[in-house]
Order: sequence, then C-alpha cells, then structure tokens
Amino acid sequence: MSDQKLVINAKTGEQTLVALTSDEIAEREARHARHEAMMVERELREAARQSAIDKLAALGLTVDEISAAFGLENN
Repeated sequence: MSDQKLVINAKTGEQTLVALTSDEIAEREARHARHEAMMVERELREAARQSAIDKLAALGLTVDEISAAFGLENN
C-alpha cells in the first residue's frame, strides 16, 4: 500500500501526490484491522449457523423445516 494520496485541484485539474500523515496512516491501518475483524466475525457466525443446520438435519429435520422454524434462507 502506498503512503501517498492523490490530491486534485478542482479548479485547475492539477494532480499532486502528497505523503500521508502519520494520523492518516494510523487511520488506514485501523480501518483495515476493523475490516479484518468483521470478516473473521462473519465467517465464525456462518460456521456456527451451518453447524446448527447440520445438527438439526442429523436429527431428521428437512432443510425446509429448519428454514421455517428458524427463519433461515434455504441453502
């Protein structure tokens, strides 16, 4: 990832590469870390959801019954 940003003068159209400040770099890294954490959380929720579906199916429930009982979309 570049530690520069493109600044465009709206009046003249002049484009200039400017170094990011330490605060901008820290914010970018914090956004990236939050995004990664959200992706891991999403994957864990999906794994838990699929585990529950698999266990209910092992008990003999159909996918339609599981979906109806728990408001899940058919997979």
